[in-house]
Amino acid sequence: MINLSFTLNGTLAGLVGITAGTAAVSPLGSVIIGFFSGIVTVLGVEFMDKVLKTDDPVGAVPVHGFSGAFGTIMVGLFAVDGGLFYGSGTELLVTQITGVLATFVWTVVTGLILFSIVKAIIGLRVSDREEEKGLDIREHGVQAYGDFMLRSGDIKEIQ
Repeated sequence: MINLSFTLNGTLAGLVGITAGTAAVSPLGSVIIGFFSGIVTVLGVEFMDKVLKTDDPVGAVPVHGFSGAFGTIMVGLFAVDGGLFYGSGTELLVTQITGVLATFVWTVVTGLILFSIVKAIIGLRVSDREEEKGLDIREHGVQAYGDFMLRSGDIKEIQ
């Protein structure tokens, strides 16, 4: 069965994955990188759900994080000038992997510091009741995705 969310995220992941190498790879290389970026995203969603047990309802981390990192590393393989598949050795591939790892470490460390500060000052979570009601009502005074209510009485119940 085709999953619309995976299909759309896979398409977006293909675009994200090829962004790093747009000027460096051939058209065929871009198709290969884009195709496999979509697969990386689907596997990334499953990995986050089942292994990391992390809540990412729209798949933003697999699309932008995993596929972005994958596409960046693939430049080291597919770059017409300097890529491993074009006979130029591993120098560019090592450079790309180093860049991805440095970005990952910087992001994790900076994120931990910033989220620790936010948690100490104002907190990171809303109350269980606010979460059940939906933050759109509290923040904007409207119910988002009202068409998806299962029962007609739900809107009155949460207001």
